[in-house]
Amino acid sequence: MTVATAAAPVTAAGSAPPSRHVVRRAVLRLLTGVGGALLSIAVICGAWQLLVKGLHLDPFLTRGPLDVWKYLTDPANGAERALLWDASKITALDALLGMVGGTAAALITAVGFALWRSVEQTLLPIAMALRAVPLVAMTPLIALIFGRGLLAVTVIAGIVTFFPVLVNVSLALRAVPGSSMDLMRAYGASPYATLLRVQLPGALPALFAAMRVAAPLALVGALLAEWLATGKGLGYLMLASVTTFELDRMWTGVTIVTVASILLYTLISVIEQLTLARYAPEQQNRTL
Repeated sequence: MTVATAAAPVTAAGSAPPSRHVVRRAVLRLLTGVGGALLSIAVICGAWQLLVKGLHLDPFLTRGPLDVWKYLTDPANGAERALLWDASKITALDALLGMVGGTAAALITAVGFALWRSVEQTLLPIAMALRAVPLVAMTPLIALIFGRGLLAVTVIAGIVTFFPVLVNVSLALRAVPGSSMDLMRAYGASPYATLLRVQLPGALPALFAAMRVAAPLALVGALLAEWLATGKGLGYLMLASVTTFELDRMWTGVTIVTVASILLYTLISVIEQLTLARYAPEQQNRTL
């Protein structure tokens, strides 16, 4: 009885297809996530509009969601829509590359920490000390080293993604139940097999939770890099719009960034449910 109980977390990470019940719950979570994203956008827009109108803010400097909507749907603003669309595509690519690169680097580093504790004890304090340096101060140095192109933006956006993923995944890899680890040792499994079959599946919820936090940060990192380094994308367009008092364009950029952050959060939640349903359904049950 004891062996069977301990083996449950190990065998759950196998390649058996998820049951209909698990798939149904994943679809339900998908619909719930989409509905939650739409509700979040509606709440933010409502609160924003109430603040603008209720506090009687200066209409020259501020715009509400209705003003942004009128600006975007005005037939005379076709060139502005094209400009914002092109800038948004650049920023989306910058943020995506930074998030993927930072997450991959953090995952590899966390695996190294799990396999070799001496590496963790040596490098983790250094990483946390570097994280204390403001990114605004690091950006000129990064631009000097990597240039003012896509690579520099990827590094800057990847830095803000790297640390939350590293900390959360490292903690999750160490939080695997001791009974599962003991069972793997009893069967003579190598550290690599234990990592692959037990620790990584158990760390999937922590990985996706960290990615949900890191995705908006990657977007902010991309905007910062565009402000200070590349002179391209939505970040630079917003900065230029402030200096030229094209505030309709600037507030539209703010709206795009806000909506994109919510959609990124929701997209990662959907990917999380599909991944857990396939590789770690018992972990999905804990997150529902």
